[in-house]
Amino acid sequence: MSIKLFDTTLRDGTQREGVSLTTEDKIRIARELDSLGLHYIEAGFPASNPKDLEFFENFDASELENAKLVAFTRARRPNGRAEDDPAVTLLPALSAPVACIVAKSWKLHVEKVLRTTPEENIESVKDTVAYLANAGKEVIFDAEHYFDGFRDDPDYSLAVLRAAAEAGATTLVLCDTNGGTLPTELKAVVARTVREFAAMNGVEVGIHTHNDSGCGVANALAAVEAGSTHVQGTINGVGERTGNCDLITVIANLQLKMGLRVMDDERVRRLTEASNYVSELMNLTPDTHRPFVGRSAFAHKGGLHVDGISKDPATYEHIVPEAVGNVRRTPVGELSGKNSIRAKAEELGIEAGDATEILSAIKKREYEGYHYEAADASLALLIGRTMGEDRPLFELETFRIISEKRADGLTTTEATIKLMVKGQRVISTAEGNGPVNALDKALREAIGPHYPELAEIHLSNYKVRILDEHRATAATTRVLIDSTDGKRVWGAVGVGENIIEASWQALVDGLEYGVNGTQKG
Repeated sequence: MSIKLFDTTLRDGTQREGVSLTTEDKIRIARELDSLGLHYIEAGFPASNPKDLEFFENFDASELENAKLVAFTRARRPNGRAEDDPAVTLLPALSAPVACIVAKSWKLHVEKVLRTTPEENIESVKDTVAYLANAGKEVIFDAEHYFDGFRDDPDYSLAVLRAAAEAGATTLVLCDTNGGTLPTELKAVVARTVREFAAMNGVEVGIHTHNDSGCGVANALAAVEAGSTHVQGTINGVGERTGNCDLITVIANLQLKMGLRVMDDERVRRLTEASNYVSELMNLTPDTHRPFVGRSAFAHKGGLHVDGISKDPATYEHIVPEAVGNVRRTPVGELSGKNSIRAKAEELGIEAGDATEILSAIKKREYEGYHYEAADASLALLIGRTMGEDRPLFELETFRIISEKRADGLTTTEATIKLMVKGQRVISTAEGNGPVNALDKALREAIGPHYPELAEIHLSNYKVRILDEHRATAATTRVLIDSTDGKRVWGAVGVGENIIEASWQALVDGLEYGVNGTQKG
């Protein structure tokens, strides 16, 4: 059974609240999806906005090595002609070889939204599909609200599909547009629809699900079990409202659980990378708890779990993490046991020594507000210091920060640091756009000549959390700083009633960890 993967991240996915992609962003994502080996990439609705039109006018579909580029449009207006509708006539001139047409398959929408007759809606479908098929396009037909329409009047919904197929559509996609259909009902409807078109050669039945009831992926997999051979979705499930079916999860389940080979194994191992890449370009913080590819997907914190994993990973892992490009992690904290400490130390590439002493140190620090699950750098340094292996980059004498608000509205921040580095006393002053930035610059200026590795390390994220809000401005603050050398990312944590002090702790830990090379590749 061959399954076609249809990605609509660049069209349906961009309808997610807060997401806005530039044309260049869309081009970069399209190339990433192509390299992943997807079969179709729906890149937008060119008649709906200038940005989507710009993409299709500036991107040559022949650049794609694996995927077919798809342009989206609606069926022509009621009581008109396809050749007179600009939303339809725009597509033949584009390099995209595939057209995806959406039309109503629910009488409620036909009569109340389109304000036309069921018969005219079918004529609109026939006319639009035939026009684009005759123009040489491969036509995919999206039956909007198919499951709602089928529940209301199955004969009419099937008639809409039949009209599209007879006019030249090669794929009939059943859309759970409202995302409210549950897997049992959806599977039955898909099976019935597949039987209806089994005798029509060259016509496939596809599925397009949304996640409003939390069943987007489950519905897509149920549809495949019922005979659907074309699955639409978005990377990470981005989309309007609660999102679309997550194509990353679908791919992993189809190939690793259902035994349906949708791409080669090496591309499946790139799923985590692709997921993070799209999140980055969409300016979305990756959900660490995403199935298969989230940072916590294979994180084992409980003592019993860690003990089981140390004996046989299959005890608490449903697949091998590396199969999807992920890694096993062992977060540690006040609830961890000695097995967790040893496993985490091994993960970090360091000797655990006395796990009891290390665990005691962690519990004491977490009581003070520290939290090490996302701060591997600080945890590795804490383990080293507990074992008597402290290797500080310098000895601090003092630092001072001055912020100045000018009459013209500008604010400047200056940091001065005095420290000893490799036997030399150094004084450094730098300006920044805030106290942490100024401290970072001054510190790098002071110790940079002694540690050239710092040139490759930069801060990638800065997070602040107030731990005891009831104390208002006197509250204890926890700061998490992520750093990267371009290949790896590591986190460091600092805690204090003074946000500058907490930031300083995290900043120093992050740089020390990076320079001393304790991060594991």
